[in-house]
Amino acid sequence: MNTHALGRPGDLSWSDDAAPGEPTLAEKLRAGGLGGLVGAVVIWIYEAIVWVGAQHLMPLAGIPRNATGLVFGKAVQESLGGGAYVVGTGIHFVFAIAWGVGFALMWPALRRQGVEATLAALFYAVFAWIVMHVAIALAGDNHPNYLDPVVIVGGFMSHIFFTVPLALVVKSRLSGRR
Repeated sequence: MNTHALGRPGDLSWSDDAAPGEPTLAEKLRAGGLGGLVGAVVIWIYEAIVWVGAQHLMPLAGIPRNATGLVFGKAVQESLGGGAYVVGTGIHFVFAIAWGVGFALMWPALRRQGVEATLAALFYAVFAWIVMHVAIALAGDNHPNYLDPVVIVGGFMSHIFFTVPLALVVKSRLSGRR
């Protein structure tokens, strides 16, 4: 039975009948959203260092618009001009927040089982990369070869740099509830 009640003045606090000491749904949503944002920034830093600096796969300015091309194709990316940066940034952060919330919803059950957040994050990175890139492959054919081992390993690595900070933020934000 879900109930909604006002918490502190000016704050909406949802009670999802969590057990005493367990985080509420609102706390999970906040922790996941923040974790997703932190992970989104960290993965872009990783991409700037590795994809741009070390591997020379794209210019630094190509990072924000990359999601636009993967989701809608290069033709749409080019037709949007500067708007591709806005669309790509929006896609990146919306999906990062969604993945963060997904982890935060799972985290209390994993914690009760004694799973360490960073270990869970490693598996979550692989899962997230596979789900996102299967969806991209189904949506169109304008993407890297996702069967290429270099693409797979590079994708897993970049997503580890997304999920580990995400998991540590979620763990930290929800740890006071023990």
